[in-house]
Amino acid sequence: MADALVDIRQLWTVFPHGEQKTVVHQDLDLTVERGEIMSLVGGSGTGKTVLLRQMLGLETPAKGEITVLGKPAAELGKRGAASRVGMLFQQGALFSAFTVLENIAFPLRELGILPAALIREAAMVKLQMVGLPADAAQKMPSDLSGGMVKRAALARALIMDPPLLLLDEPTAGLDPESADSFCALLRTLHQGMCLTVVMVTHDLDTIFELSTRIAVLAEKKVIINDTPAKVLAFEHPFIHEFFLGERGQRAMTLLAPAARPV
Repeated sequence: MADALVDIRQLWTVFPHGEQKTVVHQDLDLTVERGEIMSLVGGSGTGKTVLLRQMLGLETPAKGEITVLGKPAAELGKRGAASRVGMLFQQGALFSAFTVLENIAFPLRELGILPAALIREAAMVKLQMVGLPADAAQKMPSDLSGGMVKRAALARALIMDPPLLLLDEPTAGLDPESADSFCALLRTLHQGMCLTVVMVTHDLDTIFELSTRIAVLAEKKVIINDTPAKVLAFEHPFIHEFFLGERGQRAMTLLAPAARPV
């Protein structure tokens, strides 16, 4: 598709398991269109985070093609995906020996082509953009709350102004108020920076709050990739269990009436 930022075709993911091999993905197809927020959901072992890492070029599938921003994902991995694809890892993955500002600035420093003063200024802009106070810049990651760690890691993911942002469980471990605040921040950044977002999450509130489309992984492939309302109306045991149970019914109250399945 001409306006696809991520295009995955006939992907196979295979892992060795003793003398046997485990097939995680088989003939998986997925397209992520420019400007959308796509949620990847699926049961344990369906390879959601693996798929993110393959988009980032950190892992190579056994077969198939992954094109990211018009280039093979493997090329992003070789050339450094940080300049084109931002990644927020589940636990933040901040360097414990670096200050918050040093963590945010790290990708720019690795380039080695910008003066230190300019790098610091850019990192401070991103610090403020994610809603952290200026005095957080010199704090260590161990001094931050869980919500602040997520915001600092998000600032680092955005330091290169990438068009594509990958999120692995962005609200995991946050209390409801912090999770709501983080979702609001993501929505603002998505609009203000013209981002395309792909996120793996189990949090139904986050899914319904942010997703323009939901891709459901089951049976080693994407069984449906569509709007929340159409996904909820799709007949499949996992969808019924995940979305239409008691938790799902509560979270669905966030949907506008027109978006709910009939």
